[in-house]
Amino acid sequence: MLDKIRDAIQKPLQEMNIVVDSIEYVKDGSYYFLNIVLDRVNGLDLDTVVEATNIINPILDDLDLIEESYILDVSSKERDDQDE
Repeated sequence: MLDKIRDAIQKPLQEMNIVVDSIEYVKDGSYYFLNIVLDRVNGLDLDTVVEATNIINPILDDLDLIEESYILDVSSKERDDQDE
């Protein structure tokens, strides 16, 4: 399932120079989360994460691979290259 999701979202995101770093589907308490971590050279700002989420959401709706209700969590990869 996660590979199908990666395959479906990867190409549209590559057009924005965004790569899919990781995808995981986890249960936390009574909630399910689909966590998608994105990355790009020089990182992603919040506006770009929102734009990417707006691309990902309809793709996931069309795929309809997950039966349970879940929370989509799209975020950018944390960076360690801050000024020291």
